[in-house]
Amino acid sequence: MRKTKIVITLGPATSSPEMIERLIRRGVNVFRLNFSHGDHETHADNIHMIRSVSKKLDKEVAILQDISGPKVRIGKIDGVLKLDKGDIITLAKEENDDDPHTLALSYPLIIDMVNIGEEVFFADGTLQTVVIDKSEDSLVLKLLNEGELTSKKGVNFPKTKLNISAITEKDEWDIAFGATQGIDIVALSFVQSPKDILKAKQIMAKHYFDPFIIAKIETSEAIANLREILEVSDGVMVARGDLGAEFGVTKLPRIQKHIIAVANEMNKPSITATQMLTSMIDNPFPTRAEVSDIANAVYDGTDAVMLSDETTIGSFPIQAVAVLHDTIKDVEKDYPYFKTFQSVDESDAISKAAVELAKNLNKEALVPFTMSGMSAQTLSKYRPKQSIYAVSHSLKTHRRLNLIWGVRPLFVMEDIKNPTKLLYDFVIKILDEKRIDPHKRFIVTIGSTTGKRGSTNLIRILNKEGMEAVLASEF
Repeated sequence: MRKTKIVITLGPATSSPEMIERLIRRGVNVFRLNFSHGDHETHADNIHMIRSVSKKLDKEVAILQDISGPKVRIGKIDGVLKLDKGDIITLAKEENDDDPHTLALSYPLIIDMVNIGEEVFFADGTLQTVVIDKSEDSLVLKLLNEGELTSKKGVNFPKTKLNISAITEKDEWDIAFGATQGIDIVALSFVQSPKDILKAKQIMAKHYFDPFIIAKIETSEAIANLREILEVSDGVMVARGDLGAEFGVTKLPRIQKHIIAVANEMNKPSITATQMLTSMIDNPFPTRAEVSDIANAVYDGTDAVMLSDETTIGSFPIQAVAVLHDTIKDVEKDYPYFKTFQSVDESDAISKAAVELAKNLNKEALVPFTMSGMSAQTLSKYRPKQSIYAVSHSLKTHRRLNLIWGVRPLFVMEDIKNPTKLLYDFVIKILDEKRIDPHKRFIVTIGSTTGKRGSTNLIRILNKEGMEAVLASEF
């Protein structure tokens, strides 16, 4: 079983039932919907298709809603604006159709926050400028390199402290829509501090919406506040496009390793994203560098790797997913399993002990019974070589676990308070449905009071004799 998960972005190249079925069969665990593009009607259609196909295949997958955030972009450009090193362009609060070198901003008030001498980058840092003059309504920029600009390209301010909210009015509207659609995971853009996550939670609570919240780490502020952000979120995305623009691409490998290492330590899932297989937008085969990039993210300990343009507008989306799958499988033959962390509470200690037992007794699988998914997630934290077959008590948890490294959501079972009766029903179910080989030897983790978050406190070895003993129980 492949342990590192695959997230793909749904777009024009893949938004059909036939393509979604092929992608699920090829190993996609999470479908990302990018709310920077498309309207609610289009996203609702895609959600319906994903749910319908997964039901047909009897394989639940998770849906991730990536809300736009205050992505700073330039306005409309007529065609392509070609620029040379040393050229002068202007960022203005208002459009100027008469001057192609004067560009408007989607958030014009940012101009007030930028100072002379600070840098402004465009298009993920491929075009770099420095502010040489400033007025009340504009910034004058000098090009540090040559390049091209087209409409709506992103803008980064790596040295500027931007005092803008991570959640826009559009984001609030999109969150409300996500609540009506039963979205499993929400990724928040432009997170700078824990306050951004807490604000999102307040908005979600108004709609009785409780998804996994993934903080996209895109700015130097987010890096500085990484641990605090992880304390209040459910995971992180290493958003390498904006990070590269903020810090420079040569610093990205170190930053990526740092984010993933902290997320692993704090038992929060991480997604590594952006330009994993860019060459496969137009070509059926990857470059060697891209394959090495995927392998490096897996070795770093990422829970998932993600594709964007490769599966939205690319010509070879199935092949791109196949490259991810095959690369991950090969790397995991040599993966550094059985990581060591300090246990933080009783449930964590139980999970750590279960992984040690599975390792030392050479058991073949771990089976956590989980209400919130946390016991499965905590087993995953220690990166066991054994499979983790999660038995959850809610469909919401079952779907979310598709994001967690090494966890295979097995099935949803009724929340039965008696742990012995729950084990009895589990054994009957695996024998009846043959979801996993009943001859495997399991380490089961369960709570003496089942269905309560954080109550896991029992370990049970379940082999052939153990199953017979369970089946002999009387109720």
